[in-house]
Amino acid sequence: RSVLSGVPNALPALIKAYRIQDKAKQVGFEWETVAQVWEKVEEELQELQEVADSGDAAKLEEEYGDLLFALVNYARFKSIDPEKALELCNKKFMRRFQYIEEQARKNSLSLESMSLQEMDDLWNEAKGLEVGSK
Repeated sequence: RSVLSGVPNALPALIKAYRIQDKAKQVGFEWETVAQVWEKVEEELQELQEVADSGDAAKLEEEYGDLLFALVNYARFKSIDPEKALELCNKKFMRRFQYIEEQARKNSLSLESMSLQEMDDLWNEAKGLEVGSK
């Protein structure tokens, strides 16, 4: 049996990556420092950038996956639950985007008629409101 055989296939990929890495750690397959983990993140980002304009969709997808896997490893090293972190980000994005929609409605505008700059200005306004409410 593999050390990794206890990781259920049905898990969402983000959680599965975390569990795979945790299992590998149990037998010593682990970076020694968080700096080494971050170097791996940077290496994977560089590899993603190198194939970004290649037109090779399969290679791009592979490199993107490698970057996500490295970021999950960094999260694990920093005791961050990557699933929770992503969900918090999703909620934050939704709050800010819904603020843009609300402001557009108040001003009788459609999002389609607004420029990216106008929406970005409202996005930053929403960010400022969040900072002020903490």
